[in-house]
Amino acid sequence: MINIANIKEIAKMAKVSVTTVSRVLNNHPYVSEEKRIAVEKAIKETNYQRNINAVHLSKGETKLIGVVIPYANHPYFGLLVEGIANEAVKNNYKLVLFQTNYEEQREREALEMLKLKQIDALIFCSRNSRFKIIDKYMVYGPIILCEDTRGKNISSTFIDHYKSFSQALNYLYNKGHRKIGYCLARRTGSNSSSREKAYHDFLQKINEPFEPNYRFYDCLNFEDGQEVIRSLNAMSNPPTALLVTSDQVAAGILVCCKEKNIAVPDELAILGFDNQPIAQIMKLTTFDMPLINMGNNLLHQAIHPLVVNHEELYVKLIERETV
Repeated sequence: MINIANIKEIAKMAKVSVTTVSRVLNNHPYVSEEKRIAVEKAIKETNYQRNINAVHLSKGETKLIGVVIPYANHPYFGLLVEGIANEAVKNNYKLVLFQTNYEEQREREALEMLKLKQIDALIFCSRNSRFKIIDKYMVYGPIILCEDTRGKNISSTFIDHYKSFSQALNYLYNKGHRKIGYCLARRTGSNSSSREKAYHDFLQKINEPFEPNYRFYDCLNFEDGQEVIRSLNAMSNPPTALLVTSDQVAAGILVCCKEKNIAVPDELAILGFDNQPIAQIMKLTTFDMPLINMGNNLLHQAIHPLVVNHEELYVKLIERETV
């Protein structure tokens, strides 16, 4: 048995034209029953399989959407992908997931797949590549960002992190806190920059000095929260409140506080972001982020790219017991 056969071989065996074989493969109605039977017999005998990539290329689409995430095991990105995937299923698309660990080369590989038409569009849930690099690939297909791109010719779904961070800082201020620290996942990135600007503007507004030791970076997981508390214990003048951009990290801080007999919120207030299930279990005060809705909208923008638009979604304060 021949394992691989091209259309020309099928046509030769069935004693028909290549056009007739193509019509049978594409269920074209204008083929005689005799010729259709002959072609189908030849296909069966040769175990012919269509090159689905060639079919997609001829149609100009793959029905595949690329999704770039830095980490697959982080709840924040898990919920974003869940929202993207739900909407993809509704619209008969499949996802190609790129875990990059914030390595530019891995992000470039995703962009190259868009250039080569191996995917129809690309969604960046978070990125390390500079915008001018991404801009060069926009001619090859839709690229959607999960960050504020207002003023740029690229669609996005985003939360205004300057606005939400300011809201969180003002909430802590109104609860009586003046020495406020914060925990971020990254030192760089547009979202981190927006949050740090909000923090500096807030200090200037309330006329408080900037304390560099109140900043904590690379805070991604539960264990990172425990490291934050170890750092606070070494300070002679620690903050009275922490604004934490991940509920996983905030939960780690809360557990470590209980182990070290640090009273929450009396000695240290903890305000999280995301409203993950762990926040509800541990009764963390946090800001709910509509991550699944964000994912829905990112996919919708990817498959309907004709108009550039910027969709802002909003956080909501969930008050519990840690502030």
